Amino acid sequence: MDIVIAGGAMTPFNRRKDGSSYRDWCADAFHAACVDAGLEASDIDALVVATESDFFSLQLNPAALVADHLGLRDIHVQRVEGGGATGHLAVQAGAALVASGQARRVAVLGFEGSASHLPPASMSLLYAMSYDAWAEGMIEIGSASIYALSALAYMAQTGATAEDFAGIAARNHQNARSNPKAHLPLDVSVADVLASPMVSSPYRRLDCSPLSDGAACVVLSLPDALPEAGRGRATLAGTAVANDLVRLGDRPDVGRFRAKTTAAQRAYAQTGCRPADIGLAEVYDSFSGAQLQALDALGVVEDALASERNGHFAADGALPVNLSGGLLGQGAPVGATGVAQVLTAALQLEGRCEGLRPQTPPRFALVDTHGGIATLCAVSVLEAPR
Repeated sequence: MDIVIAGGAMTPFNRRKDGSSYRDWCADAFHAACVDAGLEASDIDALVVATESDFFSLQLNPAALVADHLGLRDIHVQRVEGGGATGHLAVQAGAALVASGQARRVAVLGFEGSASHLPPASMSLLYAMSYDAWAEGMIEIGSASIYALSALAYMAQTGATAEDFAGIAARNHQNARSNPKAHLPLDVSVADVLASPMVSSPYRRLDCSPLSDGAACVVLSLPDALPEAGRGRATLAGTAVANDLVRLGDRPDVGRFRAKTTAAQRAYAQTGCRPADIGLAEVYDSFSGAQLQALDALGVVEDALASERNGHFAADGALPVNLSGGLLGQGAPVGATGVAQVLTAALQLEGRCEGLRPQTPPRFALVDTHGGIATLCAVSVLEAPR
């Protein structure tokens, strides 16, 4: 069954100091997505809202409030949460509503106000609760430390270096310079990344994704429920989720993202495509090394480190990765992140992307997201319009 990504839109991802709130960002993204799909707001019969934490919005039951703010009445409304995978899981939940016949036109709307609402120390503590709050969060073992431990293990296994990670960070920030919605479009080099302040070895400041504000929305439907404008768009060809042990130390191999491999294999099986058929990817790069670990786990190449070093994943490479800039460059308002990844990949396949794009749009694109440290992994394969 072809679930069409009929339209979509996103706000800029940045640090909002203009007095606006998530309600404003949601309205902007939702209405622009409807226009892109050739629909009216009244045509939407289900709304899936993605937001990671009520602490960020100070709003319990946010899905009902967002629906009310958008003027939507008597429709199916739900909220999805799954850490960093929140937005992507919401897209998959929206697709399930369409596939099951429970809804005809679903708006998936992700948002987060994580950059300007709370001080950085409070944000670090809250994000630490994404892991095991008793064993890790409450003793303030933060995200950077946990990701760094996994990265060090990966480096010991594969020979990857801090310079390899810095190359990924520099490239993603450079890619973001072509993205008008990006939070950190920086003209930086590998040397600049390596000279930035140490956060948790091997990660330096420019290896780490920022806290961002923003919203993103996509509209999902079947072709026969859409006007002409929304029919000839990319489709969700395969979606899958897999989980891993929450505490990194409980895993037999702390350097590998095993659940990503499981989710990717399930998604490939649904589409009938091979990993080698993937022509571009939006990959979850909360930290630079996590991008390389993800590409290794997703199986899109035989040797991710060798492919990284030979330019395979560059904007002009055989498999461009994070042309948007990824989380490092485009930004990371958590609930909106996965929605924006799906939107960006769809626009790339359709040849409609505002920023960097492959010379020839491929047939298949991959979107990869996770919550925790690859604890809850979501993978989707998108197919170009036929």
